[in-house]
Amino acid sequence: MDNQYIGGEYVAIKALDNNVQIIGLTRGDGTKPHHTESINKNEVLLVQFTENISAMKIRGKAIVLTKYGQLICGDEQ
Repeated sequence: MDNQYIGGEYVAIKALDNNVQIIGLTRGDGTKPHHTESINKNEVLLVQFTENISAMKIRGKAIVLTKYGQLICGDEQ
């Protein structure tokens, strides 16, 4: 780990249905799944971008809160 690395931004994810999956994707030449979490309705997961995780994929209906605003995943409206 680089001693200059301080840490990434946090994102809050609240499940609106059961079995919402959050998949952390790696950085680098071969982007691939690194870690998967599953949360149920009304559960909240706080996640952080790191030097290893550069993207997250969310499957299911959830509210995502970032410093840029709120998104609703899995809503067709």
